[in-house]
Amino acid sequence: MQTAPRFALAETMSQLGTESAFVMLAKARALEALGRSIIHLEVGEPDFDTPDHVKEAGIAAIRNNRTHYTPSTGIAELRDAIAAHVTRTRGVPVTRDQVVVGPGGKPIIAMTLLAMLNRGDEVVIPDPAYPAYRSIVTYVGAVPVSVPLQESRGFRFDPADLERAVTSKTKMLVVNSPHNPTGGILTPADIAAIADIARRHNILVMTDEIYNRHSYDAEFASYYGLSGLPDQTILIDGFSKAWAMTGWRLGFGVYPKYIADAVGALMLNTVSCTTTFVQDAGIAALSGDDRPVQKMRDEFLRRRALLVEGLRKIPGVTCEMPGGAFYVFPNFSKIDTDDVKLANHILEEGNVAVLGGSTFGPNGKGFIRMSYANSEENLREALARITRVVAAYKR
Repeated sequence: MQTAPRFALAETMSQLGTESAFVMLAKARALEALGRSIIHLEVGEPDFDTPDHVKEAGIAAIRNNRTHYTPSTGIAELRDAIAAHVTRTRGVPVTRDQVVVGPGGKPIIAMTLLAMLNRGDEVVIPDPAYPAYRSIVTYVGAVPVSVPLQESRGFRFDPADLERAVTSKTKMLVVNSPHNPTGGILTPADIAAIADIARRHNILVMTDEIYNRHSYDAEFASYYGLSGLPDQTILIDGFSKAWAMTGWRLGFGVYPKYIADAVGALMLNTVSCTTTFVQDAGIAALSGDDRPVQKMRDEFLRRRALLVEGLRKIPGVTCEMPGGAFYVFPNFSKIDTDDVKLANHILEEGNVAVLGGSTFGPNGKGFIRMSYANSEENLREALARITRVVAAYKR
């Protein structure tokens, strides 16, 4: 029997990473298929349903045959609604031609980096951070430069560390607040310091504000809104987290117009456009009843307290109170510095799916990321299981 030929993949494929949450999810699902009862704290997905008025708008759009191609940058009505929303929430005037809509925030991030980076360009990235930033930066041949986020600073940039990371090759800086995986948030003072560095060194800043509706202890501080540098700032946002629309796949970027044009061209050449009826649902999300979003936020606030309090009772574990998002990032280094090994052990022995902190960057070593996008009942049971596993754990 003749062996089927194998063709070499593009060398750039070796530069692409994976997203640890989906890797762990696959492991957890495999155990569930064997009959195990797994508590999922690994995936950053709200456990709520999409608000009814948003679902009805999508259904009505399908019934009205809103199922055809749209402009690659998004329908005018949604782009206008986004522009108005950003103008109102960030205090920066935005127009339709600055907005690009995409099928999720991740494609928007990828297209932005593809549009802006050349081989050898340096991109300063917080460490730990959402893995997609580093993965796409390395894929295009640019160079990620890590700036550590320290537990002692509430996982916020130290401006001195940021300043030291900047070189003549630095083209971009990535900011994410509220932050994945740590839940840390930038203060107005942090933003002023970062903006000063960006201004002096002429750096383009990409600020990922997808968790902007999940800021708990202080009013959300937007880099886009407070930096005073809209001409050298790109805003990334979307609908997945605030409106529990992860599976709808709807995100957007706000750019200086010339960058929006470039990102729109990439959208045209890859995905063609974002699903029409999903965009109609996005308009309903922005213009409709905001109480479901507030209700979700209030529930996350209660869960945050429950999970942090429980983790702090585990001997050897420390846990900062996260200011935003829906993650905690406890320090398990006194239990084991090999966080990936420990996370796998917690899954296999405790039936709780969590993520090793080092999968988000080397500075996450010894930490574990847990999402509290799960019920209070499940969070209490997860804490009980983790406590038992850690008590019996041997390195």
